[in-house]
Amino acid sequence: MVRPLVGIVGNYYIVNDDYPVQASGEMNIEAVSEMCDAVSVIIPSLPKNAKSEELAKICDGFVFTGGRPNVHPKFYGHQETVAHGMFDLNRDAVTLPLIKHCVEIGKPILGICRGFQEFNVAFGGTLHPEIRELEGRMNHRMPIDGTLEEKFSIRHSIEFLEDGPFSKVLKASRGMVNSLHGQGIDESGNQIVLDGFASDGTAEALYIRDAKAFSLAVQWHPEWNAKNDPVSAPIFEAFSRALRGKNFI
Repeated sequence: MVRPLVGIVGNYYIVNDDYPVQASGEMNIEAVSEMCDAVSVIIPSLPKNAKSEELAKICDGFVFTGGRPNVHPKFYGHQETVAHGMFDLNRDAVTLPLIKHCVEIGKPILGICRGFQEFNVAFGGTLHPEIRELEGRMNHRMPIDGTLEEKFSIRHSIEFLEDGPFSKVLKASRGMVNSLHGQGIDESGNQIVLDGFASDGTAEALYIRDAKAFSLAVQWHPEWNAKNDPVSAPIFEAFSRALRGKNFI
């Protein structure tokens, strides 16, 4: 039996000081392979490579990964500031229309960290460039120093809405997650339903209302240690069911 094909959105990097590449962290690929029993292909964040319609015909679903550059604020009507950090306009040009198209045609999509923020911007929402500056918010950024295990370690709890898709998928209304982000949702976009929150009120989980297929996104990184994590594993398992055209809840 042919396994589903999942497009994992790549990021732009420079290697050997001057050589541009499109790549994705291996943990994204491993999570899709191990938890979804699916084949992965890296989707270059290059708008000239392919149109959304072409990509959607090739892949059974997509994972919108994390990435160091942030969505450019021009896509949600804000002015660029130093706090917004780095940008990747090519990725913006690929992901924002692809998310919209997948929702329109009923193609399963999973958003992770930057992908979570892309979901919101794609549907008209806005972002705050540095949520730790907001009164009452904690620092959600990853530790500056330490091992990879320490950077991706569990940091805080999340409360999910009762009867929302996350509570149903996880069979729990609460979970513990890692945290490696600086930006966060300011205003939620049209059709965006915020379904999980950290104790400081930061939105951490969302879904797209009236979507025809799996359209969930999280602000943390479930790809890390996915098969052993009680919050991450059910999310990828639900995505796997959706890739096969099954009810994911």
